[in-house]
Amino acid sequence: MSKPLLPDALDDAVERSASPAATRLTALGLVEAYPELSRRLADPDLAAAVAAVVGASRAFATQLLADPRSVEVLEQLDEPVPVTAASPTALKTSKDRELLRIAARDLLGIDRLEESVAAVSRLAADVVAGALELSGPGPDLAVIGMGKLGGNELNYASDIDVMFVGAGDPDALERRARDVLRWARPCFRVDANLRPQGRAGSLVRTVESYEAYWARWAEPWEFQALLKARFVAGDEALGKAFEETAGRHLWSRTFTADDLRSLRHLKARAEAELARKGLTDREVKRGRGGIRDIEFAVQLLQLVHGRLDPALRTPTTLEALREMGAAGYVDPTDAEALADAYRFLRALEHRLQLWDLEQVYEMPLDEPARDRIARTMAFRDTGTTSALEQLDIELARHQATVRSIHERVYFRPLLEVFAGTDGQLARPGALEARLTAFGFRDAMRTRAAVRELTRGLTRSSRLMQQLLPLLLGWLSEAPDPDLGLLALRNLVGTPQRAEEVTRVFRDSPEAARRLCHIAGTSRLAVEVLQRDLDLLARLPYRDRLLTQPRPVLVEKARSALSWREGTAEQQVGLQRWKERHLFGVIARDILGDADVVQVGADLSAIADATVQVAVEVMEPKVPFAVIAVGRHGGQELSYASDLDVLFVYDGASFADQEEAERVGMALRRFLDGDTPAQRIWDVDIDLRPEGKQGPVARSLEGYARYFDQWAQVWERQAMSRARTVAGDEDVGRRFCELLDDFVWGRPLSDDEAREIRRMKARIERERIPAGEDPQFHLKLGRGSLSDVEWTAQLLQLRYGVRATGTVEALDALLQADRLSPDDHRILRDAYRFCEATRNRLFLVQSAPGNALPQRSEELRWLARSLDTTPQRLREDYRRVTRRCRAVMERLFYERDALSPG
Repeated sequence: MSKPLLPDALDDAVERSASPAATRLTALGLVEAYPELSRRLADPDLAAAVAAVVGASRAFATQLLADPRSVEVLEQLDEPVPVTAASPTALKTSKDRELLRIAARDLLGIDRLEESVAAVSRLAADVVAGALELSGPGPDLAVIGMGKLGGNELNYASDIDVMFVGAGDPDALERRARDVLRWARPCFRVDANLRPQGRAGSLVRTVESYEAYWARWAEPWEFQALLKARFVAGDEALGKAFEETAGRHLWSRTFTADDLRSLRHLKARAEAELARKGLTDREVKRGRGGIRDIEFAVQLLQLVHGRLDPALRTPTTLEALREMGAAGYVDPTDAEALADAYRFLRALEHRLQLWDLEQVYEMPLDEPARDRIARTMAFRDTGTTSALEQLDIELARHQATVRSIHERVYFRPLLEVFAGTDGQLARPGALEARLTAFGFRDAMRTRAAVRELTRGLTRSSRLMQQLLPLLLGWLSEAPDPDLGLLALRNLVGTPQRAEEVTRVFRDSPEAARRLCHIAGTSRLAVEVLQRDLDLLARLPYRDRLLTQPRPVLVEKARSALSWREGTAEQQVGLQRWKERHLFGVIARDILGDADVVQVGADLSAIADATVQVAVEVMEPKVPFAVIAVGRHGGQELSYASDLDVLFVYDGASFADQEEAERVGMALRRFLDGDTPAQRIWDVDIDLRPEGKQGPVARSLEGYARYFDQWAQVWERQAMSRARTVAGDEDVGRRFCELLDDFVWGRPLSDDEAREIRRMKARIERERIPAGEDPQFHLKLGRGSLSDVEWTAQLLQLRYGVRATGTVEALDALLQADRLSPDDHRILRDAYRFCEATRNRLFLVQSAPGNALPQRSEELRWLARSLDTTPQRLREDYRRVTRRCRAVMERLFYERDALSPG
């Protein structure tokens, strides 16, 4: 009988390993290459260690075959391998052997996750210390561990994030730091890009330099990174000085709602990129319900509460989570569930990385590889489920738990405090600190609103209690969370309405999320909802918020009025119809589903249909048409726009004129309303010939005479935007034929061009109202909307390029080679920026406004609604308008080499 190729103990261990076939090949290779190992591998403990690491890691299998002394490491798992810096090779070899030992203890279940990651972190710190030793003598230098190194929670294949702090000659410090990187990088991926200004910044700074940077320029994410900062190697006095200074800057500053918004934005961007790659459910680190969700929640709460509670200032995730659960910052059951999920997900992350010691975070698609991962996680086939099925079930459970807690973790403890139950936040001021960080400015008002939303013992109030942690989280992402909470409370003001709202929320959490964002942005949108709660159910469906084509709008408006009797009832009906469609435009605008050009087109289409049906209500007895000019004519209405119109009729008798005047005046009163509450749309007829002194309506023949004999150049400019929007189609067509000759029949003369320039210059001098900031005026400021509009119109009239809207005109001028691509882009970008900002300003402050707000709070709400900060919004205004003004000066005023001012 032949002798077994493998010792029995090793043979048994191989069969129980995660990858028996691959493990057997390596074991046979070991025995064959190093026969002297055969006797030692008969030891069951060593056999188990070899089978565990080889079954989990192809990289460790290669190491064992190349370095038989690594087997000795597995024989002495209780003895750490000293990291030696006798040479670069010795440093790398000792690191590899110690990492093998740590992994074996992990895979055999000797060490828990906390012990394994701490051991890898100690190893990395020892390697950095060894690299410092190899770099030789030099100026004082300390290495600061960041990220998972600083948190004592490194992965097997992590980058080690470091920053350098030094004292002495800057050039010598730079050389020494680069030497440290050179000697450490064969052992670990060393990343120094978390330093101020990243790769563009100095590799080494003094403590004073770091302090100056944190005081003036650091971004919120950089303070988040400082949560993990820890001295790991080098000059201890420097390292401790860095720790003390960093801690002082981190914990002395208030964590604001804008800081929170910035960090959330970065995380959302990373999640969006992951979704684009199709890895949302497969990646255990950044995916939905993954490791990053836990770390992010913990770090945010540390930033919110660590200023008041030093116990939360630990750099280690599980330690911080334990403190938060004990002190009530996180519900204790949530803290325990997050800790369990964190251990599971980190262990799975380790198993993914061990195979090749590469930075892998996503579950493989290959089934044999997935099965091997499941077995390294200690799952084994049973009679009913395979190891892989068990892993998939457990992974999905933890991911769902983490995401669910992540979405409610910030507000669940607060709601228990509000409800007066046993829930409490340990430190005085903790409740206010959290509410402030999440954008709620008044704790008492928030408490009152929450109690009102959950009062009673009805089914809807119980459901609202369950939903509130999510709702408050979504509201905190809106520009003005207090406004959103107040709007939500008002929306459910009666039991019947509360039942209806909670039913929609239950059926569609997406409707609730979208409502929170809209309610925290625009009081106007919520007022429409309060009058027509049925609109709430449309929110999850983008197609139900779309503005329909004009013929459909007209038919729906007619239908809304068909059962109403009398002008007053019809006026209310048309107002409600307009509001329903306006709500869709506002919702799509706020939610990012419509750009500024689409918003203008949608508002214009609703206005067109409104005017058409209003004309029909007037029942004109003479052929009568409504001509839109200005923004209405250009199909680029803003929320604050009047409807600039002309009334034209076909008739020669005095009776015809009287009837046209009656229709025009009645139409204006019908749309204007007797009070602001009755107003459907502001109608402005002052662009008619002779302005306020002229007749309300004029005949086709009268217009023909006027255009031929008396019209001024500004009227030619204004009529370039004219189009028929309502009434008799034949009258509208014939009027446009008159305009065709008047506006486009001949080129603009030099005298007319000079007159247009004089009018523009006078407007610039005289028209910005007192109290509006001329430095940030969106309509009349230098390089703002009026500059783009006047430039486009002058070029159109000069070159005969026909178009009604401003953006349409710019595009047409580009196509006609009358505008260069660069000039076109600059003018278009300025128009879009200013118009979008002006529109959003109207929604945020529920009133027209033409300049960036001067009050800091109002500016902050506006900036948040545009997903930026007040400083960046002003910087963007300056940049966009400065470039636009330079183009405008050259094309409109024909001035060369002017400062863009």
